[in-house]
Amino acid sequence: MDTSAQETEMHRIREIVGYVACGLVPVLFVAGALVFDQVTPPARPAKVAPAPAIAQAAAESGPAPIPARPVTAQELAALVEITTWTTVPGAPPDTDSQAVTGGGVVHNREPIPVYAAPGGPPIGRLPDKQAANDTWLPIVTEQLGWIRVLLPSRPNGSTGWVTASDVQVARTPYLVRVHLDALTVEVIRDGQPFGTWPISPGKDSTPTPRGRTFVLAAITDPKQSYSPVILPLGAHSDVLTEFAGGVATVALHTWPTESVMGTRASHGCVRIPDAAMKALLSAPLGTLVIID
Repeated sequence: MDTSAQETEMHRIREIVGYVACGLVPVLFVAGALVFDQVTPPARPAKVAPAPAIAQAAAESGPAPIPARPVTAQELAALVEITTWTTVPGAPPDTDSQAVTGGGVVHNREPIPVYAAPGGPPIGRLPDKQAANDTWLPIVTEQLGWIRVLLPSRPNGSTGWVTASDVQVARTPYLVRVHLDALTVEVIRDGQPFGTWPISPGKDSTPTPRGRTFVLAAITDPKQSYSPVILPLGAHSDVLTEFAGGVATVALHTWPTESVMGTRASHGCVRIPDAAMKALLSAPLGTLVIID
């Protein structure tokens, strides 16, 4: 299989049939839980590495990594679950919210603890699924044996540390830039421009939040007609705590009337043209999105 075919397979979008939450859209609750069914294979990042480079270097030479505080199964279960639905007290804020990363992303195959700092206290439990998609989070920095990632929970810009041994590392060649002043979205692949399109972000009363975030999931909802695929991000409205039964998660999605593009008209989501969505469907989960 050539590289293009491999990336196509690994970027396959996981479709979820049902009326689901994925940003600023309604939610169907049944006995307090979201309903998902007829799920197809999830999107996966490209170029999966066997181990983090930093962990390999540590194994070969240099000082030993800072050990993680032991967390029992009972303690792990008692930690707040880190998802778009939760707030994680004690999560360190992103201190460089407009910086481009190297495209590194991580995936945990089972629930793992997330820490406030290397060797510090655990602040939450990261599940291996987000909205029925595999959890993939972008790497923002690394320290011997440790990886700092962006989190999908409130407050916006939350980060946390995971041990390199707890995660699988991959790289996405994509970067998405949402320019709120220029009212455009720019897709970049391997450092080269892939395309730029007009957008319709949040109106003045419900603005789209600025900062670094990421593609959290990819879902479909046949009970709505405004977007065949919705890409919820790891960010939330700064002025809304709830919207139509959801938790005001910001998403990228299309809109039936492209005449809104170039205007500020949404409740915080970023409405994009069909051509932009087509380009973004190749971007793996965990792809960095910088809203400036």
